Amino acid sequence: MLRLVAILAAGLALVAGGAFAQTAAAKATVDAAKAQGVVGEQGDGYLGLVSGAADPAVRAAVAEINAGRAQAYKAIAARTGVSQAAAGQATAQQLFARLPPGAYYQPLGGSWARK
Repeated sequence: MLRLVAILAAGLALVAGGAFAQTAAAKATVDAAKAQGVVGEQGDGYLGLVSGAADPAVRAAVAEINAGRAQAYKAIAARTGVSQAAAGQATAQQLFARLPPGAYYQPLGGSWARK
């Protein structure tokens, strides 16, 4: 239980502090794509393409942000003693809770849904 609390706290710090490695341009591109319903948050803690189709700039921005998230989840895993996947999943729960109405998310093993 304490380990889960540590993971959630670390994930929340990443979400609140914007600690994912990303450029301002990638963030702006992804934010716009999220607003259009092209990109959403996945249950593994990574971004995904809602329809599978997106222009190359959106795909590149998603890849950049996901690479930064992978590094962050690796660091959380090292600090808390859990797997990188568990760190991503715990962070996803925090991300889901902070999504604005109308945003897309995909729980693990589920389909895309709108908040």
